Amino acid sequence: MLLQATQLSCIRQDRVLFEQLSLQLNAGELLQIAGKNGAGKSSLLRLLANLATPEDGHIQYLKYSLTQAADDYAANLCYIGHHSGIHEHLTAIENISFWRASTGVAAADDYPLLAKLGLAGLEDIPCRMLSAGQQRRVSLARLWFTPRKIWILDEPFTALDQAAIALLQQHFLTHLQRGGGIILTTHQPLTLQYPEMRKLELAYRW
Repeated sequence: MLLQATQLSCIRQDRVLFEQLSLQLNAGELLQIAGKNGAGKSSLLRLLANLATPEDGHIQYLKYSLTQAADDYAANLCYIGHHSGIHEHLTAIENISFWRASTGVAAADDYPLLAKLGLAGLEDIPCRMLSAGQQRRVSLARLWFTPRKIWILDEPFTALDQAAIALLQQHFLTHLQRGGGIILTTHQPLTLQYPEMRKLELAYRW
């Protein structure tokens, strides 16, 4: 077991998004969080990423509470939210160099990676000049070199074309085959057959 949440409750602006919610993520498994807009999908991901605190319930990483294992968990988590999380004044190459340095990953020639992601010729342009889809590709590039086991991704396919979505889904499969785990939200259909995949549907509560 990589991650387990037990009896979670979440309240936002006096509205109960969900309560007594439990889930588990195992190595090699993809868990899709589904539900209508406003059901609490992003809020749940933020709780699981230890970026917010639930009203009730607790979360465990490798059988340790996040309070006990916060540093170890952070070192093994890659969270990408709705926003790209890039430095817009930096180029794509500079953003990747920053992520490598800040996470202790050795420097490398990342031009081939950016070309693979459809960014050939755009590597040295400030990211503020890139389209939303191109910025998203820069943000997602870290998934190709991060050693972190748990990926929590909020709408990772946003602004991507079908070719990029297919490439990313294939990379998900590679990560799962290496023993990683993925929790994500998406309005796009998952077209690959993953060996271990579950869906958790959140009901919208008035």
